[in-house]
Amino acid sequence: MNTALHADTSALTRYRRIAWITLFAVYFLILVGAGVRASGAGMGCPDWPTCFGQWIPPTSEAQLPANYQEIYADLGYADTRFNVVKTWTEYLNRLTGVTIGILVLLTAVFSWSLRRHDRAIATASLAAFLMVGFQGWLGAQVVASNLMPGMITLHMLMALAIVAALLFALARARRGIVMAESIEGIAPSFNKWLNIVLILTVIQVTLGTEVREMIDYLNHTEGAARSSWVEALPWFFNVHRLFSAVVLGCNLWLALLLIRSLGWQHTLTRQAVAMVAVVGISILSGIALGYLGMPAFVQPLHLVGASVLFGQQFLIWISHRHAREALQANPAPTLL
Repeated sequence: MNTALHADTSALTRYRRIAWITLFAVYFLILVGAGVRASGAGMGCPDWPTCFGQWIPPTSEAQLPANYQEIYADLGYADTRFNVVKTWTEYLNRLTGVTIGILVLLTAVFSWSLRRHDRAIATASLAAFLMVGFQGWLGAQVVASNLMPGMITLHMLMALAIVAALLFALARARRGIVMAESIEGIAPSFNKWLNIVLILTVIQVTLGTEVREMIDYLNHTEGAARSSWVEALPWFFNVHRLFSAVVLGCNLWLALLLIRSLGWQHTLTRQAVAMVAVVGISILSGIALGYLGMPAFVQPLHLVGASVLFGQQFLIWISHRHAREALQANPAPTLL
């Protein structure tokens, strides 16, 4: 019995370690991808999985056929022009994606030994691996569609789904730790507000991605300067900007509920306070984008902030669920 328990504990520790590494790596990939978009290198490789027809991209235009622009124009990529910085930026982004795929595969492999302990860990880890495969195919479609509006939004939402699957598996692996901390006395309305902030965050991220797509359109079709992008953006940019105040207010209220009912030292409270800090950073980066002429280096930080916020909220959601299960299984005795 003790041997089996020790084996489960060791396997859980190993799994939590690789799962945390993989999760941080996925966020790094989101940061890199956002940097690619901000630098305009999204079409640095106009084909997939090769780059200008080669597995290792060229380092100069002289290594390409003289009529390569005509070739890619016939394939639907008008105005293709080799740029060594953009090409290798996109290529390194792809290599990072492959590395993440290997890490997610390792996470699924490590989860297999835990299937008897908790089948949900293995199932969620396998689901994350399958979603990474789909995300790779989706990335190819983004390139094939020449950055068609809507495809980038779907690509971003799938990234959040991968984060959610990994967090779910990681939370299940940490369930014993979470369940050891009681949530007795938590505000009854907490669960409702937690669901609300999760939905609001997904809506806000979707709106932000739509703004990102419109910026790409202005950059590639209008050739407008960055300083004029804000004035040219349609109505949903103002909705996205005003909606951030709603997101901030709801997250503040959620954190306040936990502070009042569980105190400052509870894990859920600390997670909620960190969540509010991320909202604040995201809003500040959004203000910088809106009033400083869309500086390229701020765009990746803004996107990653929104992704981290979703991850924090989802981790709080699943941790609260596990803690509530523990409370229901062992209710506190009542005094008569």
